[in-house]
Amino acid sequence: MSMSDPIADLLTRVRNAAQAQHKTVDVPASRLKVEICRVLKEEGYISEYTVVEEPKPGSIRIHMKYGRDRKAVVQGLKRVSKPSLRVYVGSQDIKPVCSGLGISIISTSGGVMTGKKARHAKVGGEVLCEVW
Repeated sequence: MSMSDPIADLLTRVRNAAQAQHKTVDVPASRLKVEICRVLKEEGYISEYTVVEEPKPGSIRIHMKYGRDRKAVVQGLKRVSKPSLRVYVGSQDIKPVCSGLGISIISTSGGVMTGKKARHAKVGGEVLCEVW
């Protein structure tokens, strides 16, 4: 079965796993999803991710991260650019998420990175999602 927006599927699975307090969640693998998981790990929103290639299509196993009171680190995820409406920004137009408490994940010519890093590198691109 093909889905129209695989990134939104990734975000929904992570959001649902955080609300249900699951330790891990599996999502179908792609290179873009692996890069999004890399950014989430670098920014401390997930504890680990591994790419499992045993079944032929492959999957990504994401290990969720929780605080001391079992409250999920990921409080919210929002898909910004959709297949029907792409959202592109220049480096000067990148806005902070939740007054700087969250991040935006941007696909640039230099790879997938946070909005802060893209602004520092002076590159714009497609705003994939926002995480807080």
